Amino acid sequence: MSSGVTVWLTGLSGSGKTTICRLAEQQLRSEGRMVERLDGDEIRARLCPDLGFSRQDRFRNVERTAYVSKLLTRNGVIVLASLISPYRAMRELVRREVNPFVEVYVKCSLEECIRRDVKGLYRKALHGEIENFTGISDPYEEPDHPDLVIDTERGTADECVRLLINYIKGLPI
Repeated sequence: MSSGVTVWLTGLSGSGKTTICRLAEQQLRSEGRMVERLDGDEIRARLCPDLGFSRQDRFRNVERTAYVSKLLTRNGVIVLASLISPYRAMRELVRREVNPFVEVYVKCSLEECIRRDVKGLYRKALHGEIENFTGISDPYEEPDHPDLVIDTERGTADECVRLLINYIKGLPI
């Protein structure tokens, strides 16, 4: 059995985290790799429906996801986790808990995320209908030293996925 790894994609809502993870998951599965995708929206709906969006609740959400990631990783699974995880401290918590861990910053300007706004969340946040919305009424702390930066404004989805897959394949797992 090969070793697992948790690949944690962080970035603003609408930056492309879920799209990249979904496409990477498909490719890795087609190559016979054991892979699980942990999507922030699905985690909130199924594992953390009791949590809101306060700083404390966001940390608890990340802690729970980190625990699941740790279990999967130690059993040889490539975990593709796509969570906004807006605070550096929460991503450092995951780095301490899960080994091996790769932090991927899915970089996209706030303006472009607002333009994309596939879920209509930025519109609601800008009109005061959503409190504690990352990038609008709550901060997003960009990673200081991510293991990989994927700029979704500069590359197509396929190019971004290729960067991620190549990085994963270069890992000693």
